[in-house]
Amino acid sequence: MEQEKNSILIVDDSSLNIIALTNILQKDYKFYVEKDGAACVATAQKHVPDLILLDILMPGLDGFEVIQALKKNSVTKDIPVIFVTGLDSNQDEERGFMLGAVDYINKPFSPSVVKLRVKNQIQIVNQIRMIHNISITDELTGIGNRRFFYAQLEQEWSHASRHQAYLSFMMIDIDKFKAYNDNYGHMQGDNALRAVAQAIKDCLTRGTDICARWGGEEFAVVLPHTNITGAREVAERVRTHVEALSLPMDNGTLTRVTISVGINALIPPHEGGGYNLNNFVSDADRALYHAKATGRNRACAISDLQEEPTP
Repeated sequence: MEQEKNSILIVDDSSLNIIALTNILQKDYKFYVEKDGAACVATAQKHVPDLILLDILMPGLDGFEVIQALKKNSVTKDIPVIFVTGLDSNQDEERGFMLGAVDYINKPFSPSVVKLRVKNQIQIVNQIRMIHNISITDELTGIGNRRFFYAQLEQEWSHASRHQAYLSFMMIDIDKFKAYNDNYGHMQGDNALRAVAQAIKDCLTRGTDICARWGGEEFAVVLPHTNITGAREVAERVRTHVEALSLPMDNGTLTRVTISVGINALIPPHEGGGYNLNNFVSDADRALYHAKATGRNRACAISDLQEEPTP
């Protein structure tokens, strides 16, 4: 499969400059194009390009004002900006770097210089992205790791608390996984972990739903704007999907695994309301323990327990 091209936003009030830059770079990148500063800010926030080539002298917002606006916005603050400008004084260059520009290309520009400077910045962007992806991804299963997941869960908890919206959390555990490893070996156990991770991921239909490997044979899922009814539906979909998996071994035989699921769903109280995120996770874990203690291969919510949730 062909790798997706990096994206560049070109901002210049001159159509000739835009045409020249796109002709120089069109083979290797995809483009967004704007002719004024306000449109640049809007497009950058909407599409989050990998790099911005920004003219300084434009009607309305000039390039210096644009980069200030970009750096103040949490969505666009990390997008590298190269100024492409006819201004060549040391003071202008110094000002640009002080505001956060990563490089300068002077007009009239050389095609070879444009290519090299853009290539250098794109390589840096891709390296940073690769390092970031490694840091948030579980190496074995390819889904998020616990560190990444908990950061996302904290954000969703805060958002749900602010907007008084439902939030659901599922803790998932592969049943009798130690025995599975002992019977079939750790390589087959790793295959099972990967298959279960993919099954969970396949069952999440919304871009806002997040799954991760919590640790060992445990996985976690957060479902924003989802009440207990919706969470039970997702949990059952995941459980049946995993139960239906046929996991091949090297000798041609097939193995199977099942999972147990603990669910918690509520509208988080406003900050300082007593019940906190740790309670939320702990109650889902208690529900998981109940699911395993009452037969495994089933999903239980904290509300299924006779005792009340932790106050």
